[in-house]
Amino acid sequence: MNKFIAVWMLLCGSLALAETRKIVVVGMPPEHIAELQSVSPETRIVSTDEASLLGEAADADAIFGAISPEILHAAHKLKWVQVYSAGVENYLFPEFQSSGVVLTNCKILMGPEIADHAFALLLSLTRELNRIIPTRASEEWRQGGFHPVELRGKTAVIVGVGGIGSQIAQRAQAFGMTVIGVDPKDMPLNPYVSRMVYPEQIDTVLPLADVVFISAPHTPKTEGMIGPRQFELMKKGAYFIAVSRGKVYNTDALVKALDSRRLAGAGLDVTNPEPLPKGHSLWKFDNVVITPHIAGQSDNVNARQMELFKENIAHFVTGEQLVNVVDK
Repeated sequence: MNKFIAVWMLLCGSLALAETRKIVVVGMPPEHIAELQSVSPETRIVSTDEASLLGEAADADAIFGAISPEILHAAHKLKWVQVYSAGVENYLFPEFQSSGVVLTNCKILMGPEIADHAFALLLSLTRELNRIIPTRASEEWRQGGFHPVELRGKTAVIVGVGGIGSQIAQRAQAFGMTVIGVDPKDMPLNPYVSRMVYPEQIDTVLPLADVVFISAPHTPKTEGMIGPRQFELMKKGAYFIAVSRGKVYNTDALVKALDSRRLAGAGLDVTNPEPLPKGHSLWKFDNVVITPHIAGQSDNVNARQMELFKENIAHFVTGEQLVNVVDK
């Protein structure tokens, strides 16, 4: 009897070990690794860096970090990849797209801070802070010569009304603006958006915009969707704010619109090329505010990411639907 129990326990232990999911996590501090490990005893969280990822990927069931053709080829057991960004364009290579590996991202999580940043860019232009702040160095108290613009009563066109765009819409409405959204999806009723149009209708609403916000992801369909014609259709004196991906708009067309003074100004957290090189013509405009792709940073984003990661690990173990699954 004791021998039977011993064999039974050994078999149970072997089965439990076989069912343990190995999740390889790249570039995360030890306290976060411990927090992820606490989600389920059926996982083994392995911390690594980029240099060692290829070796650890061989028997990984899931990877937190990034995916490449080399890693995909090495990871024979891989079922799930969780990336740390909202954008996924750098990971959608053909082999991965055709594989059965599930991809999840961090969309929506960065919505609040990116929306805040979008309005920081806009307000720095409409309140002329871009001109006022530099006078501090000379300790000047000069009130004349400034012409701030009020947002109340103005119209915002938001290109991409997802996790970021919906947060921008909320803020725009709070400022008293009329909001028009542009998105390929049929959106549920949004109390902050007065009208929605599909991307193929964007040319009909751009002339109405006092501010155009770019918060759409970079995909083959969105690349260059704001091109020369779209900038020409924009209202003279409009503002252009981009906080998602630089490849969604045509940089040369933006420069032309600024040169011709069609636009009152532009606020750019994302550019193409990126990083924006020294000597690029966008640096020369005093009505262009540029930040180095930092809109997604905040004091709360890491906590929201950890909650998502823990929820997805729990779902992965039980076989439930993961959160933020990307349509590859």
